Amino acid sequence: MKPLNAFAIYLAILTSTLLVHASVPIIVATPQKMRAAMKLVTDAQDLIEKGDIAGAKRNVDAVLQRDPTFWPALYVRAQIYSREGKYDLALKDCNEALRQDRSVVEAALLRANINARLGKYAEALKEFDYLISLHPRNVTLARALSDRAWFRATCPNASFRNGQQAVKDAKAACSIMIWKDEHMIDTLAVAYAETGDFNSAVQYAAQALAVKGISPDSTKLFQQHLALFQKHKPIRL
Repeated sequence: MKPLNAFAIYLAILTSTLLVHASVPIIVATPQKMRAAMKLVTDAQDLIEKGDIAGAKRNVDAVLQRDPTFWPALYVRAQIYSREGKYDLALKDCNEALRQDRSVVEAALLRANINARLGKYAEALKEFDYLISLHPRNVTLARALSDRAWFRATCPNASFRNGQQAVKDAKAACSIMIWKDEHMIDTLAVAYAETGDFNSAVQYAAQALAVKGISPDSTKLFQQHLALFQKHKPIRL
């Protein structure tokens, strides 16, 4: 699942924190340089969401060439590596970002999702559970709940699937986001499919498709899901 569009807001919060600690050696030395670095990082995030991975990588590389320890850039590079299937490199960047600041929940979520893709299901679920137990701010909590719902609904290992829990998590995530996040609504549809309630799965897949302004890639993905639900088939990771 892709990172929330609210990541720019998340980084804006980080900026104020980083400026307070501008004298720490591992951070870009001056407020002006930090603002420039954060601008490159937020632009890189936007480029990822638009599918311009090469452009995002150029931005991140520019930041890390100046300061290889700038963890917001490491987190965004981890996203890039994950999209490229370079999971070991993505995990390395996530781990370094978290070593510097354990409160970076988005990096931990990305790590959990990568571990799920690598078949490390117990490790992934343990991290999802832990992050939700932290009760992070609402947008981040919604993301964590939705990601756990996706995992519980789609894991290839049946012992980790739990459709009812997935529905509960996905509904909570959608409620937090006031039913405006198309990917979370789609996750709810996927969760219902895991329970065998394909009528509800079709209903929520259609609702995800009806969200205003969704991307062509998301439209294509949701249509694929809808087609499977209409055939009474669940989604598998």
